Amino acid sequence: MQIKQTRLSKREIYKNYNHCNMKKNITLQEAVALIKDGSTIMIGGFLGTGAPKQIVDALVESGVKNLTIICNDTVFDGKGWSKLIENHQVKEIYASYIGGSKASIEQMNNGDLKMNLVPQGTLAERIRAKGAGLGGILTPTGIGTVVQEGKQIINVDGKDYLLEKPLGADFALLGGSIVDESGNVFYRGTTKNFNPMMAQAADTVIVEAEKLVKVGEIEPESVHTPALFVDYIYVEQ
Repeated sequence: MQIKQTRLSKREIYKNYNHCNMKKNITLQEAVALIKDGSTIMIGGFLGTGAPKQIVDALVESGVKNLTIICNDTVFDGKGWSKLIENHQVKEIYASYIGGSKASIEQMNNGDLKMNLVPQGTLAERIRAKGAGLGGILTPTGIGTVVQEGKQIINVDGKDYLLEKPLGADFALLGGSIVDESGNVFYRGTTKNFNPMMAQAADTVIVEAEKLVKVGEIEPESVHTPALFVDYIYVEQ
């Protein structure tokens, strides 16, 4: 028997793979219902840019509490996930900057909020390490400062490094500029920031899409987060 060989273009392979994936669209209510008291959540964005704004607002209204938030910053008073802090829904935060949110500072100083301040590059690398399956990263950042307290120091070729362990989460809430029906995501400009790393470091990934398109409408080389990392898609209303 002669077997006929066919050659598929990269675009055809890309489309065929993604058409095999399940439908991932959910409502805002369904997205929020997934997140329970005590969950650990990564929230993409840099001072609100690239964040899933509607999902965050719905979380505030839901009243879910005792959350641990992993984020670059705590935004500004009355903006983004700062509202979760102001509403006393957060028990612990990992972030590199909190100066824009008075509630973050006040609750930290009062002992109502456990604050883990992490240098920005270290924060990004700890998240990346989780997604890559690494046991941690070695960095000189923080040596000889309070950042060093309680951490293992490893000497490599005569130089000391801090062992920083991976950071993962139950959920990653991300904002996508253009998302196709399979879950491939394109982030426009600086909205990309922490989103791709967080997509690989959480058990469940929910993307809030500014625009939903058919599979194949995003150029393969423009996909920043592949569909296999995305569990659910909520389309902004």
